[in-house]
Amino acid sequence: MKLRNVLVPVALAAALAACATAPQPLQGEFTAITPREAVDRDSTGALVRWGGRIVDVEPQPNRTCFHMISTRLDVSGRPYWATDDVGGRFIACRNGFYDPAVFERNREVTFTGRVAGYDSRRIGQYDYRLPRVEAEVVYLWPVRERVDVIERPAPWPWWGWW
Repeated sequence: MKLRNVLVPVALAAALAACATAPQPLQGEFTAITPREAVDRDSTGALVRWGGRIVDVEPQPNRTCFHMISTRLDVSGRPYWATDDVGGRFIACRNGFYDPAVFERNREVTFTGRVAGYDSRRIGQYDYRLPRVEAEVVYLWPVRERVDVIERPAPWPWWGWW
Protein backbone atom coordinates (compact mmCIF):
# COMPACT_ATOMS: atom_id res chain seq x y z
CA MET A 1 0.00 0.00 0.00
CA LYS A 2 2.75 2.48 0.92
CA LEU A 3 4.80 1.61 -2.18
CA ARG A 4 1.83 2.50 -4.35
CA ASN A 5 1.46 5.84 -2.56
CA VAL A 6 5.06 6.65 -3.51
CA LEU A 7 5.08 5.28 -7.06
CA VAL A 8 1.99 7.11 -8.29
CA PRO A 9 3.32 10.64 -7.57
CA VAL A 10 6.75 9.72 -8.98
CA ALA A 11 5.16 8.39 -12.18
CA LEU A 12 3.03 11.52 -12.54
CA ALA A 13 6.06 13.77 -12.02
CA ALA A 14 8.03 11.84 -14.63
CA ALA A 15 5.15 12.09 -17.11
CA LEU A 16 4.87 15.85 -16.59
CA ALA A 17 8.63 16.30 -16.96
CA ALA A 18 8.55 14.40 -20.24
CA CYS A 19 5.99 16.86 -21.60
CA ALA A 20 8.33 19.82 -21.02
CA THR A 21 11.40 18.49 -22.83
CA ALA A 22 12.47 18.49 -26.43
CA PRO A 23 12.29 15.29 -28.47
CA GLN A 24 15.49 13.26 -28.12
CA PRO A 25 16.97 14.24 -31.52
CA LEU A 26 16.65 17.95 -30.61
CA GLN A 27 18.28 17.74 -27.18
CA GLY A 28 21.76 19.06 -26.46
CA GLU A 29 23.77 22.21 -25.83
CA PHE A 30 23.55 24.82 -28.57
CA THR A 31 24.86 28.33 -29.17
CA ALA A 32 22.16 30.86 -28.22
CA ILE A 33 22.17 32.93 -31.39
CA THR A 34 19.51 33.78 -33.98
CA PRO A 35 20.10 33.66 -37.73
CA ARG A 36 19.96 37.48 -37.79
CA GLU A 37 22.69 37.66 -35.14
CA ALA A 38 24.74 35.04 -37.02
CA VAL A 39 24.76 37.35 -40.07
CA ASP A 40 25.85 40.36 -37.99
CA ARG A 41 28.91 38.52 -36.64
CA ASP A 42 30.79 35.59 -38.10
CA SER A 43 29.42 32.47 -36.40
CA THR A 44 30.90 29.85 -38.72
CA GLY A 45 31.26 26.56 -36.84
CA ALA A 46 28.68 27.38 -34.14
CA LEU A 47 26.42 24.49 -33.15
CA VAL A 48 22.84 25.78 -33.39
CA ARG A 49 19.24 24.64 -33.04
CA TRP A 50 17.06 26.78 -35.28
CA GLY A 51 13.52 26.38 -36.46
CA GLY A 52 10.77 28.11 -38.30
CA ARG A 53 8.55 27.79 -41.34
CA ILE A 54 9.57 26.53 -44.75
CA VAL A 55 9.74 29.16 -47.47
CA ASP A 56 11.16 26.88 -50.17
CA VAL A 57 12.66 23.38 -50.56
CA GLU A 58 15.43 22.80 -53.12
CA PRO A 59 16.23 19.14 -53.84
CA GLN A 60 19.75 18.88 -55.30
CA PRO A 61 21.61 15.82 -56.66
CA ASN A 62 23.00 14.66 -53.28
CA ARG A 63 21.20 16.80 -50.71
CA THR A 64 18.16 18.93 -50.01
CA CYS A 65 18.31 22.57 -48.92
CA PHE A 66 15.52 24.32 -47.03
CA HIS A 67 15.01 28.09 -47.20
CA MET A 68 13.53 28.97 -43.80
CA ILE A 69 12.06 31.95 -41.97
CA SER A 70 13.14 31.66 -38.36
CA THR A 71 11.35 32.23 -35.08
CA ARG A 72 11.91 31.46 -31.40
CA LEU A 73 11.59 27.88 -30.21
CA ASP A 74 9.46 26.80 -27.26
CA VAL A 75 10.75 24.49 -24.49
CA SER A 76 10.19 21.44 -26.67
CA GLY A 77 12.16 22.93 -29.59
CA ARG A 78 9.08 23.64 -31.69
CA PRO A 79 8.83 26.98 -33.53
CA TYR A 80 6.80 29.45 -31.46
CA TRP A 81 4.73 32.00 -33.40
CA ALA A 82 3.40 34.28 -30.67
CA THR A 83 4.26 37.44 -32.63
CA ASP A 84 5.49 38.46 -36.06
CA ASP A 85 8.94 39.09 -34.58
CA VAL A 86 11.08 36.65 -36.55
CA GLY A 87 14.78 35.92 -36.13
CA GLY A 88 15.67 36.32 -39.79
CA ARG A 89 16.09 33.72 -42.50
CA PHE A 90 18.48 30.84 -42.96
CA ILE A 91 19.32 27.95 -45.26
CA ALA A 92 19.58 24.41 -43.85
CA CYS A 93 21.01 21.61 -45.99
CA ARG A 94 21.06 17.88 -45.32
CA ASN A 95 22.28 14.92 -47.35
CA GLY A 96 19.53 12.89 -48.98
CA PHE A 97 16.21 13.61 -50.60
CA TYR A 98 13.43 15.31 -48.66
CA ASP A 99 10.23 15.38 -50.68
CA PRO A 100 8.86 18.91 -51.26
CA ALA A 101 5.34 17.43 -51.23
CA VAL A 102 5.86 16.47 -47.57
CA PHE A 103 8.13 19.36 -46.59
CA GLU A 104 5.76 21.90 -48.09
CA ARG A 105 5.63 25.66 -47.69
CA ASN A 106 4.73 26.92 -44.17
CA ARG A 107 5.38 23.56 -42.44
CA GLU A 108 7.25 23.89 -39.14
CA VAL A 109 10.72 22.34 -38.99
CA THR A 110 13.53 22.41 -36.42
CA PHE A 111 17.16 21.77 -37.38
CA THR A 112 20.31 21.11 -35.41
CA GLY A 113 23.73 21.49 -36.97
CA ARG A 114 26.71 23.74 -37.51
CA VAL A 115 26.81 27.08 -39.30
CA ALA A 116 28.88 26.22 -42.39
CA GLY A 117 28.97 29.60 -44.10
CA TYR A 118 26.77 32.18 -45.74
CA ASP A 119 24.78 32.40 -48.97
CA SER A 120 23.48 35.49 -50.72
CA ARG A 121 19.96 35.34 -52.10
CA ARG A 122 17.80 37.92 -53.78
CA ILE A 123 14.40 38.39 -52.15
CA GLY A 124 12.44 40.76 -54.34
CA GLN A 125 14.88 43.59 -55.02
CA TYR A 126 16.84 43.02 -51.80
CA ASP A 127 20.13 41.12 -51.56
CA TYR A 128 19.85 39.00 -48.42
CA ARG A 129 22.77 37.28 -46.68
CA LEU A 130 21.65 34.01 -45.09
CA PRO A 131 23.57 31.72 -42.74
CA ARG A 132 23.81 28.15 -44.06
CA VAL A 133 23.49 25.26 -41.60
CA GLU A 134 24.82 21.80 -42.37
CA ALA A 135 21.95 20.00 -40.63
CA GLU A 136 22.50 16.89 -38.53
CA VAL A 137 18.79 16.66 -37.61
CA VAL A 138 15.74 17.65 -39.66
CA TYR A 139 12.66 17.47 -37.41
CA LEU A 140 9.32 17.99 -39.18
CA TRP A 141 6.56 18.86 -36.71
CA PRO A 142 2.98 17.64 -37.11
CA VAL A 143 0.52 20.15 -38.51
CA ARG A 144 -1.13 22.15 -35.74
CA GLU A 145 -4.86 21.67 -35.63
CA ARG A 146 -6.91 24.77 -34.98
CA VAL A 147 -9.13 24.37 -31.96
CA ASP A 148 -11.84 26.80 -30.91
CA VAL A 149 -12.00 27.11 -27.14
CA ILE A 150 -15.34 28.04 -25.60
CA GLU A 151 -14.91 29.51 -22.15
CA ARG A 152 -18.52 29.29 -21.04
CA PRO A 153 -21.36 27.58 -22.79
CA ALA A 154 -24.18 29.46 -24.40
CA PRO A 155 -27.34 29.76 -22.24
CA TRP A 156 -29.55 27.01 -23.59
CA PRO A 157 -33.29 27.65 -23.19
CA TRP A 158 -33.98 24.30 -21.49
CA TRP A 159 -31.50 25.00 -18.65
CA GLY A 160 -34.06 27.22 -17.01
CA TRP A 161 -33.44 30.33 -14.95
CA TRP A 162 -33.99 29.00 -11.45
